[in-house]
Amino acid sequence: MSSSKEADPTLGYLTRKDTEVKLPRPTRVKNKTPAPIQITAEQILREARERQEAEIRPPKQKITDPTELGEYRLRKRKEFEDLIRRVRWNIGVWIKYAQWEESQKDFKRARSVWERALEVDYKNHTLWLKYAEVEMKNKFINHARNVWDRAVTLLPRVDQLWYKYIHMEEMLGNVAGARQVFERWMKWTPDQQGWLSYIKFELRYNEIERARGIFERFVQCHPRVGAWIRYAKFEMKNGEVARARNVYERAVDKLSDDEEAEQLFVAFAEFEERCKETERARAIYKFALDHIPKGRAEDLYRKFVAFEKQYGDREGIEDAIVGKRRFQYEDEVKKNPLNYDSWFDYIRLEESVGDKERVREVYERAIANVPPAEEKRYWQRYIYLWINYALYEELDAGDAERTRDVYRECLNQIPHQKFSFAKIWLLAAQFEIRQLNLQAARHILGNAIGKAPKDKIFKKYIEIELQLGNIDRCRKLYEKYLEWSPENCYAWSKYAELERSLSETDRARAIFELAIAQPALDMPELLWKAYIDFETAEGEFERARALYERLLDRTKHLKVWISYAEFEATAMDMDSANLAEHEQKKQCIQRARRVFEKALTYFRSSAPDLKEERAMLLEKWLNMEASSGELGDVSLVQSKLPKKLKKRRQVATEDGSTRIEEFIDYLFPEETQTTNLKILEAAYKWKRQKLSSDDD
Repeated sequence: MSSSKEADPTLGYLTRKDTEVKLPRPTRVKNKTPAPIQITAEQILREARERQEAEIRPPKQKITDPTELGEYRLRKRKEFEDLIRRVRWNIGVWIKYAQWEESQKDFKRARSVWERALEVDYKNHTLWLKYAEVEMKNKFINHARNVWDRAVTLLPRVDQLWYKYIHMEEMLGNVAGARQVFERWMKWTPDQQGWLSYIKFELRYNEIERARGIFERFVQCHPRVGAWIRYAKFEMKNGEVARARNVYERAVDKLSDDEEAEQLFVAFAEFEERCKETERARAIYKFALDHIPKGRAEDLYRKFVAFEKQYGDREGIEDAIVGKRRFQYEDEVKKNPLNYDSWFDYIRLEESVGDKERVREVYERAIANVPPAEEKRYWQRYIYLWINYALYEELDAGDAERTRDVYRECLNQIPHQKFSFAKIWLLAAQFEIRQLNLQAARHILGNAIGKAPKDKIFKKYIEIELQLGNIDRCRKLYEKYLEWSPENCYAWSKYAELERSLSETDRARAIFELAIAQPALDMPELLWKAYIDFETAEGEFERARALYERLLDRTKHLKVWISYAEFEATAMDMDSANLAEHEQKKQCIQRARRVFEKALTYFRSSAPDLKEERAMLLEKWLNMEASSGELGDVSLVQSKLPKKLKKRRQVATEDGSTRIEEFIDYLFPEETQTTNLKILEAAYKWKRQKLSSDDD
């Protein structure tokens, strides 16, 4: 009796104890040390996928007999009912059941399933949507209406149900019915999108008065700035200027203290501007600037300035805006005089007004706030105050003497013994050049090189002198540059390039020799390449070869070997009349082969670990032979090519564990022979041991 009382009908009349899942007792892990071979999750998944058997699918059945069809339906229904009995709360099962009944064209049963599902979870709006879609798809319009009606009654806050219901009525041409549904929805005061959908619906049928009435209810329901602006734009679009103005005025009365009031005033003023009511628009802007807090009126300020520039005079701008903003910036710079961004904004305001004395006064007050610490990061923003000051004096005020004084004071202010700014030196020199005072520009750049030498200053100074054609000065500057930075390969290359452009080949060669003799260089590969390219361009192939040999004494890098071989393959002496072109090409290829063979010997004997570099070298050689046509011999290289082998190795990770990774290894022909010899030697040894054991 007790067991029958405890039986639960929802569990198929089983007790709770019968349905409990007994999990195995967790075993204690005694040895927690890591295993010698770690297995990754990726490896487990890959092996599981590889060992997975093909899915067994039941054969397709064809039903040809009404009796068999009835049995099939009975069996499927029993399966669905059993499944529902087990997982009653799973809505997906109910939906599949109902859709299957629909596929059998048994709509009464399908409706029964839908209704039973709704009894389980009527709050699931997906269930209502699917139910109604089935009714609509099968053209049971009244049934669909019934479903939608119940859905929106039970779940009025789900907007999708209302949208679908209205869409159905509109598609059926039942405009009055759709309007009635909208009215029911609006009683629940939905969000803005719902009201706008109702308005768009009425406008589709050209019901302007109805739309106006809905807008009135909309702004009462959602008294926000965006709603009022939409209402006014609607009236403006329909040519009702007086109505639109009335809407804006009512909105200002209600929302003048709102957080979004700025948008409302801007829209109202732009409306009056479009209506050619300039004075009205100005009054609105002024009223807004008096009522809105300064922090929330940035867009309003900008619009008002643009408006006054178009319709008013400078006095209007000064009276309405500048006074208030000047007071605001004064407050900010008093609180934190080292906040240079506030000074920039303040200066920009005064520059827009155009009073030179005021602008200079603010600049002088700003540059008086010197950073407290002599560290470059604190000065980077401050130095732009001086730059802007100098540019203002030169470009806006047109006062060359004051500009010169600003640059001089700025350069005196910077502690050059700790850090400097190349930008200031260059700007000061370029200003003097614009004033046609070349001697002063040279004086400034010379001081820069003496006090705070920098790459930018040297480069710009040399560029100026080169444009003026003062070659001797360029040479002296390059010498100073290289005294200051002897490891700078860029400077050496440019110096040599200058001499070469002047056809001073010997001087250029001497510069290159001095450069490569330096004990330390920042980018030696670029310098050597420039030197070799120089000799090649001059047609001095023997000198270029000697350079390659000297470079190989320093480094045996793969790129050097390849570059050397490519040089030899193209080093044809066009001035030589003794040899035909074909013969010269042949000699070039032979010299290139010798370089490749020399490189190969080095990688084989001195650097056997660099297998990948050796393989790349052979690949380049093979490409050269293949591209040489009848002069090339691919077989020379093919016998030396390695075999590519995929191997695995253990790699330690950052967390201390190891993982297996694949890599490409190369097996060269001589290694294959050695391996074969070792196998033969082992076989002979085994045979000798076997014979001796037989004799015993």
